[in-house]
Amino acid sequence: MAENTAPGHTARLSAYKNKGRDIEDLRRRRVETSVELRKQKKEETLLKRRNVEMLDDEPASPLQEQNKQQMTMTEIKNTIKSSDHGDVLRATQSVRKLLSKEKNPPIDRVIEEGLVDTLVAFLDSNDNPELQFEAAWALTNIASGTTAQTQAVVRAGAVPRFIRLLSAPSISLVEQCIWALGNIAGDGAEMRDMVTANGIIEPLIRLVDMKQPPAFLRNLTWTFSNLCRNKNPPPKMKAIKACLPALSALVQHSDKEVLADTCWAISYITDGANNQIQEVVDLPGVIARLVELLGSPDPAVVTPALRSVGNIVTGDDSQTQAVVDLHVMKMLPCLLQHSKHSIKKEACWMLSNITAGSTDQIQAVIDTGLLPILVEVLITGDFKSQKEAAWAVTNLTSGGTVEQISALVSFGVIKPMCDLLESKDAKLLMVLLDGILNILEAADKVGQAEPICVILEECQGLDKIEMLQNHENMQVYKKALDIIEKFFSGEDTDGELAPKGDADSNQYQFNAATPQQEFNF
Repeated sequence: MAENTAPGHTARLSAYKNKGRDIEDLRRRRVETSVELRKQKKEETLLKRRNVEMLDDEPASPLQEQNKQQMTMTEIKNTIKSSDHGDVLRATQSVRKLLSKEKNPPIDRVIEEGLVDTLVAFLDSNDNPELQFEAAWALTNIASGTTAQTQAVVRAGAVPRFIRLLSAPSISLVEQCIWALGNIAGDGAEMRDMVTANGIIEPLIRLVDMKQPPAFLRNLTWTFSNLCRNKNPPPKMKAIKACLPALSALVQHSDKEVLADTCWAISYITDGANNQIQEVVDLPGVIARLVELLGSPDPAVVTPALRSVGNIVTGDDSQTQAVVDLHVMKMLPCLLQHSKHSIKKEACWMLSNITAGSTDQIQAVIDTGLLPILVEVLITGDFKSQKEAAWAVTNLTSGGTVEQISALVSFGVIKPMCDLLESKDAKLLMVLLDGILNILEAADKVGQAEPICVILEECQGLDKIEMLQNHENMQVYKKALDIIEKFFSGEDTDGELAPKGDADSNQYQFNAATPQQEFNF
């Protein structure tokens, strides 16, 4: 497909969200931003995927152990098909212990010995809930392994049995089946869709009871989040809609793990097309609760809540406005100054999508006093936060009015933008150069380009832009050349007419040949 290589075309389109904007590029940015936090989330959930028995003398099972002595694998294989129910239970418990206690559980050995089919068959032992529980626990831990190991459980026919047991009278057995299904759904999009197609959602929704113990609701919520995960392909819209009422209820819970996984589930749903975002926007009270959770003292809750709200504001202007109307701006000062760098970065990313909105939304950013905080991030933030702050600034310069751009410049944004021109990141350089060009063009519209040029010269920005004409990246070179040719190629060298100024104060005193002026578009 033909590509428009005109100077600034790509970067300018990237700065916008709606009006003729390159939405796919914006969403690609969101995917790139997601990678680090998704890795972090994966690490956080690994401990939850295996049901590990922590202490030898305190079995994690709420059911009474009948025999503490551990069998060998050979003994298990010879005993598990015994006609003696007690021996069968002991053998099944031994399998579960092997898969629960060891650092490197012998999952493959259990599969190779043909025990998976036997364990799945035990799920049908309705007259022996203790055996069902032990088998479900062992299968849960097998399904916590690799894709091949998870598939072994699925091929043996465990999924429909687990779903049937979601209606079992034993709450411990139900919880274990929820956990097992969460592991299977979390393996990837194929397994997620298979579990959904087997009818998991309706019985799961029936289990949403705020009076249940927090541990039970944590497993339930985590499984819901896995039903919403993975994007290649994303979950079916029918499945998403079916999960939303449960998530709408769970997001009101007080337990931090329940809240965290509910927010992650909502973040997966909103990380999609605008129609998916709208489904969340239409849920009564959910956005307000997400905004409220941005003030949580726990970063594990703030991070997915911020991701969810950030995803919503990547939608159309009305979806962004739905968030702005619920006073999200008041939450941003603390987030932009958060001690956790990843949260600060996410807050800047969210703000960049608000400044890519309408002029009214940009004005809300200004009225809340966020511009000086944003400029401070550009100056003192970690590099990833600076990069997102640069997007926020450039988006404002792309869609803001002359007065709004003037307000941004009055807080000293040009110098930190120029300081970042020494970065090796070509994409960041394009964003910064585009923002600087936007400021110059806005100033030129009201005959104030000269003071901006002075600021650029006095903070060494002009020198850096000139150096970027030698950059190896062709787009960076063209953008730098465009700025030089438009605003610096015909400089007046007459010292009597050159304005004198202070790069920090943004106020300029002209000599007698020109009237006194203050930098203000």
